[in-house]
Amino acid sequence: PEQTAGKRKPFMYTQGQAVLNRSFFPGFDTPSVKCTYSATVQVPEGFTAVMSATSWEKQEDNTFVFKMSQPIPSYLIALAVGDIVSAEVGPRSRVWAEPCLIEAAKEEYDGVIEEFLTVGEKLFGPYVWGRYDILFMPPSFPFGGMENPCLTFVTPCLLAGDRSLVDVIIHEISHSWFGNLVTNATWGEFWLNEGFTMYAQRRISTEVYGSAYTCLEAATGRALLRQHMDNTGEDHPLNKLRVVIEPGFSLFLGVNPDDTYNETPYEKGYCFVSYLAHLVGDQSKFDAFLQAYVNRFKFQSITADDALGFFLEYFPELKEKGVDSIPGFEFDRWLNTPGWPPYLPDLSPGEQLMKPADELAELWAADGLNMEAIEAVDITAWRTYQLVYFLDQVLQKSPLPEGNVERLSKMYPKISKAQNAELRLRWCQIILKNNLEAEYSKVKDFLHSQGKQKYTLPLYRAMWGGSESTRALAMETFSATAPQLHVNVQNYVKKILGLE
Repeated sequence: PEQTAGKRKPFMYTQGQAVLNRSFFPGFDTPSVKCTYSATVQVPEGFTAVMSATSWEKQEDNTFVFKMSQPIPSYLIALAVGDIVSAEVGPRSRVWAEPCLIEAAKEEYDGVIEEFLTVGEKLFGPYVWGRYDILFMPPSFPFGGMENPCLTFVTPCLLAGDRSLVDVIIHEISHSWFGNLVTNATWGEFWLNEGFTMYAQRRISTEVYGSAYTCLEAATGRALLRQHMDNTGEDHPLNKLRVVIEPGFSLFLGVNPDDTYNETPYEKGYCFVSYLAHLVGDQSKFDAFLQAYVNRFKFQSITADDALGFFLEYFPELKEKGVDSIPGFEFDRWLNTPGWPPYLPDLSPGEQLMKPADELAELWAADGLNMEAIEAVDITAWRTYQLVYFLDQVLQKSPLPEGNVERLSKMYPKISKAQNAELRLRWCQIILKNNLEAEYSKVKDFLHSQGKQKYTLPLYRAMWGGSESTRALAMETFSATAPQLHVNVQNYVKKILGLE
């Protein structure tokens, strides 16, 4: 119960990706095999069961019967049981959450999902799963989202109160075509799921929000890839699109595919799909190809060779030109060479949003603050990723000259008092990098409010790499919050704090 939002009743959920469902039911726990399933789940009074299924009904004795009528890989079979209720937010969508979160969830997502689904269908073909429901998980859920068909599991961090993070759900919706419908046959080619999904997500986002905003979001993604490659070294074998997940020294010591998880399949994969679009040279022709690709491979598990073979078959004129072996851009090099992507899509439409953010960050990093110039910049209309980009620049320039961060905090309550988790993460990083002791409580509050891995670990790293006082803050916060964290996240934090 202490890991839930309500803190009164326990909550149970499964997480199948990548190879964890073997501990839940006997089956072929590989994405290369797809099957339909049915389940009968009996739960205690006062609890509700939900699954990633196309149909379900409640019978007497609090028994729920589920059927998934479409073939899916085992990792997408998901079950959650808890004190949960639902609210309709569209013609084929409802939100599920603990009773204390349901109003917020309904307000945040009412009418939003249908808009994204409709654009997705226009671009990639029919949505085959019937419903698209969202389950808001307990705050301890360590991931942003898990695209279980018919029922995406998401972090409650998306409930920012102002719809500023609703576009995160576009990524999970895009998996309805790329990943769930056309699936990587092995985890070594995870980029087929994630690279295509990142591309699809940004296509939907461009249709809904325009290219400037989408390019800005993609620039944030590129910065994460840069950071990841700097941390691991570009030529690390995990920085290939085709990762070799070899068994270890003995038959029983395989590599856990989860340990190969990083930014590369997402962002380098996105660059490869963008490169294919660039070879075609016409957006509507490439959109038509993506629709044909989904149609050709739906309900199948495929390899990169299948996908690229179909691309060359679909565009015989490109095959004739030998586009798969252009020096420096060979398909084989994309797949099998670690390192920075050989081609980067043009993100210049984002400049109109980045430039003012860059200039403002410069002003705040100056020795004597030019308040006149600062006050002339109106950030009230800036959307999440523009603010995120601005804060990333401020963080890079930190520590700022004495007193600047305090003034920035006072000047922009929209940032320093934000409820939006992406902004809170970066504001907390800035607080720590600048030793702003007066606002340490914000770091503590944020870590008490959620346990998402992507937010929790960077803050512990920042605290542990900082001063005496930030180290003390890390120890104090962890001892208070450990019981409400997912066990994997607890272990990662212990590693950072040397508590192993």
